[in-house]
Amino acid sequence: MDKTTEFILRKRMHGLYLSRQCGDITRLSRELLGLHCWFHRNVPFSALIRGAGISGWKTALTKTWLYRGTLHGVVFEDLPLLLALHPGESYLRDFLGGERMETIAAEVVRLMEDGVYSRAEMRRIFAPEYDAQTIEAVFSSWGGIFVYLARQGRVAFRDMTSRDFDLISAEPTLTSDEALPELLSRYFAAYGPATLADAAWFLGFLKDDRKRLSALNLDEFSRLECGRSTYYYVDAGEDSGDIPGLTLLSGFDPLIVSYTERGAVLPPEYRSAVVLKSGICNPTIAVDGKVAGIWNIKKNEPVVTFFEKHPKRLRDAAFELVDDIRRRTAGAI
Repeated sequence: MDKTTEFILRKRMHGLYLSRQCGDITRLSRELLGLHCWFHRNVPFSALIRGAGISGWKTALTKTWLYRGTLHGVVFEDLPLLLALHPGESYLRDFLGGERMETIAAEVVRLMEDGVYSRAEMRRIFAPEYDAQTIEAVFSSWGGIFVYLARQGRVAFRDMTSRDFDLISAEPTLTSDEALPELLSRYFAAYGPATLADAAWFLGFLKDDRKRLSALNLDEFSRLECGRSTYYYVDAGEDSGDIPGLTLLSGFDPLIVSYTERGAVLPPEYRSAVVLKSGICNPTIAVDGKVAGIWNIKKNEPVVTFFEKHPKRLRDAAFELVDDIRRRTAGAI
């Protein structure tokens, strides 16, 4: 690993609390702009790996859709800012038409005001009025109309483990252009060094919108050149520390999924074992900052698999880390 690549990895692992600890899950979520939770147990996994406690985690964070339409556990008070980038976007608009989508959204809100919080119950109520294709799209397991309402700050899951929804009031108070500079600054502070393409990917900008990032004032950030790319970061003047010899990464860990170029952390030969065709990103084991295996907890037992042969002491240490997470999440997830 050349010195520039090593510097980038050290800074990222420091910013993402992989070479230091963050004692509070709400602080962790706030600084990382949300914790990925397509599978809700990845939130306590990610928190414990980074030194945060998980007492009360199910209600400490709010589970909702952000950025690329992915589920995150976020601090409720941050929602108006985090949702400001894409408040009105929905893949349903082309399928239903804007007016019909708004009508259905209003009906869903009215039902929730009357105490209906279940997607399954909504399907049953809407079934006599709409065709099967519309029902499947509107109440899809991928979110459907609830994604649209969530990205307006009007709906979120009842808690981090629930499949039901609640009405909330977290509507964006800024325009997208007003929110973007602060969110970009927070992204580079935690995730930098990173490129503008990385930031655009993380923040959910389509290719045609990425020029909005390059039009911002980038002089506040430190920068370095690597290959043909410019990397931006916030230099807080603190020591980034060393790359840990052994690190657990959660499923959909931000070190892997938050960048367009993943080769420095995820060797290409292991990619298919880590990022499945379904899009699921497995929990992984990193050795000297590079993914070297996967781990999980199945039937309350730790499972550790290295892709290649490693010393027994390393395998034992990885097993102990996973077993510690198993013990600390028992009954909590």
